[in-house]
Amino acid sequence: MFFMEIAMSTEHIQLPDQIFPTTHGEINLSEISKEWLILYFYPKDSTPGCTTQAVGFSCLKDQFDALNAKIIGVSRDSVKAHQNFTEKQALSIDLISDKDEVLCQHFDVIKEKNMYGKKVMGIERSTFIFKDKQLVKSYRKVKAAGHAEQVLEDLKALQN
Repeated sequence: MFFMEIAMSTEHIQLPDQIFPTTHGEINLSEISKEWLILYFYPKDSTPGCTTQAVGFSCLKDQFDALNAKIIGVSRDSVKAHQNFTEKQALSIDLISDKDEVLCQHFDVIKEKNMYGKKVMGIERSTFIFKDKQLVKSYRKVKAAGHAEQVLEDLKALQN
């Protein structure tokens, strides 16, 4: 299990006061009532790594709930694509459709990637942990396998 913690300072990142479409209706991140928010960005629905990550968070949802934490995934896929992904994988977490890249730009997760020798702009798998709407931990260049478990362990440590 490998992940790289963000190197740049992220204390300035705030949750935007804006409504976004999700698989369960609309949501405003600045109005979430849970003490903790896990916001993770992933490249594309129904791809191997993204499925591993989403299923990992879904399987641990009850444990995150017990710690008063809400998990939300974000990608540029449509709500319809998210709904299909959710149904196919029996996901129990919300997924935000960020087709206009508002959140992706806000969190600076759009990066140049090399896809089969071609340079493209895509989402760098990243996760942000907020406590009472303040960023307390972030991860960049996340590897999907084992990441949900790592975030859960880190959240437990942050609560002690």
